Amino acid sequence: MSRRNRGVMSENFKYELAKDLGFYDTVQREGWGGIRTKDAGNMVKRAIQIAEQASRQQPPQQPPRY
Repeated sequence: MSRRNRGVMSENFKYELAKDLGFYDTVQREGWGGIRTKDAGNMVKRAIQIAEQASRQQPPQQPPRY
């Protein structure tokens, strides 16, 4: 079983979330391993909220007609 080396979120997006949620300084000092589990969970929650908002703003995709 192979592991993927790429994450779901881009590094830039993760940094923006860390800034918005207030733990960017910790990431800068200690890396991603330095954040609390609660902060990581809040980051995932916020990313899901942003994705849901973006999907609501896009018109629904119609299946192709043949």
